[in-house]
Amino acid sequence: MENIRNFCIIAHIDHGKSTLADRILELTGIVHTTGGEQILDSMELERERGITIKAKTVRMPYKAGDGKDYILNLIDTPGHVDFNYEVSRSLQACEGALLLIDASQGVEAQTIANANLAIDSGLKIIPVINKIDLQGAQIDDSLLQLEAMLGLSMDDALLISAKNGTGVVELLEAIVVRIPPPKGDEKAPLSCLIFDSYYDAYRGVIPHVRVFDGSVAAGDKIIIKSTGKTFDVEEVGYFCMRLIPAQKLQAGDVGYIVALVRDAGEIHVGDTIISGAFPQTPAIPGFRHSQSMVFCGIYPLSTNDYGKLQDSLQKLQLNDSAIAFEKESSAALGHGFRVGFLGMLHMEITIERLQREYEQELIATVPSVVYKVVNLKGNELLIDNPSKFPAPAEIDHIEEPIIRARIIVPPEYVGAVMELSLSKRGTMVSMEHPDGKRVLLVYDFPLAEVITDYYDKLKSVSRGYASMDYQFNGYKTGDLVKVDVLVNNDLVDALSYVAASETAVRKGRALVHKLLKLIPRQQFKVPIQAAIGGRIIAREDIAPIRKDVLAKCYGGDISRKRKLLEKQKEGKKKMKMIGAVEVPQEAFLSLLKIEE
Repeated sequence: MENIRNFCIIAHIDHGKSTLADRILELTGIVHTTGGEQILDSMELERERGITIKAKTVRMPYKAGDGKDYILNLIDTPGHVDFNYEVSRSLQACEGALLLIDASQGVEAQTIANANLAIDSGLKIIPVINKIDLQGAQIDDSLLQLEAMLGLSMDDALLISAKNGTGVVELLEAIVVRIPPPKGDEKAPLSCLIFDSYYDAYRGVIPHVRVFDGSVAAGDKIIIKSTGKTFDVEEVGYFCMRLIPAQKLQAGDVGYIVALVRDAGEIHVGDTIISGAFPQTPAIPGFRHSQSMVFCGIYPLSTNDYGKLQDSLQKLQLNDSAIAFEKESSAALGHGFRVGFLGMLHMEITIERLQREYEQELIATVPSVVYKVVNLKGNELLIDNPSKFPAPAEIDHIEEPIIRARIIVPPEYVGAVMELSLSKRGTMVSMEHPDGKRVLLVYDFPLAEVITDYYDKLKSVSRGYASMDYQFNGYKTGDLVKVDVLVNNDLVDALSYVAASETAVRKGRALVHKLLKLIPRQQFKVPIQAAIGGRIIAREDIAPIRKDVLAKCYGGDISRKRKLLEKQKEGKKKMKMIGAVEVPQEAFLSLLKIEE
């Protein structure tokens, strides 16, 4: 155990984590040449978008300068705020973290958030200034920010260029010297943490584990602590770009266990695996469960695919345990699931993964947040779907979730960011100037205002220089109303939304106008209305498609024409009574794109 080092790389998005991981893989001989690719970002979506979505693990042998052979277990983590949960899981399996800072960008919002996560987890942090080869590198400024904003000593920082390999050998030596070896007792009963898992069609659920005490080998009996179910271990091993079987995993090791767990619901990330011989072994404490921030309804395009969608969600949840889902049904869309995500990008990526990896055809509804509705009897109801809101007469008040956002921005864009934040009902908490080149703004926002397009607009108004990180900050009473949308006098529950009273009418008009263009014309007039309670706040009518019934009348008496028109009118009336209007998928996404 003395010669094992478990560490992860944490940083803001695009600061070079995956490139540094490539260089370390090359230097330790795991791969010979990377050809400029991000090897650990193996998912098609990761390559397309240039971001890390999944934390990846790899075990590397390394001969250090002191002549000893070491085992380095690296976990590469995502940088975007929406995948913050992946980072917290990785930290739980490590003793140390490389905190990567882009020399041309300096300390950014997510750098601070990830550093705080690592400090709270009690990890040894090695600050690393990356991209020192760039012309715009501001190494001295980055070192000063390291001390001012993170409280880490600039003397401990290492200067590297992950792209061309400068300083990476020294970094490997620092990992061996500075990061402590894992603590644990090989002779104690087995205790290991599940920090990730995935589903294999032939071998069932394969959990990724960090062994804290004891050892596990093929043939052993193990117990999943939370369910109490027992399984026989078929195989154990390590991650070396692929699964490499081993004799056993012991205290300090990071690896995988194959135990033919067929049911996806048996394994939960954050759970503890213990030995079948010692069922009283306590669970490993300190693992943080994810808190869903954004919810949306996901429905299969064909009702026959409901079972397949459920299986796909269960398998995806193994790979991404930040997803939470439960069954729900909608009058407009049939049976589906209410799915919880950590943010909008997380939602977008999850829906795309369901479509690509699991070949699901889906309809996704408008994202919403969890509101706390207090009724007149004083009971609190947590409601994540606007269609489940009680009648306005039964509501005493509504509380909405608030987030505290840290925004780091150059001074010249502060005015534009403040204006944008004000339009999203933001309340300024503080404004600091850590140095002359950046301003740290702290705002409280209603989560519902930020989930849709705030991040994109922040990047636009700051020309890409602003960075943002947020955390949940409790509930606050708001002046909120639920807006219903009626198409052809039928309530479309999937289009209902909650908005602040002052913006509800404006949003309702914009949505109705948008639906006018999206819903196909019928052979009868279709009214589209937005309503608050029983009050209609906006209305548009889709004009009917008309057949020219007078085309065959050339000349003749006017009464003949009138008779044909009356007959058409009667037919339209009858059609309207039995006609159904299909609302297309684009309509459900239109709420996202309402420009205020």
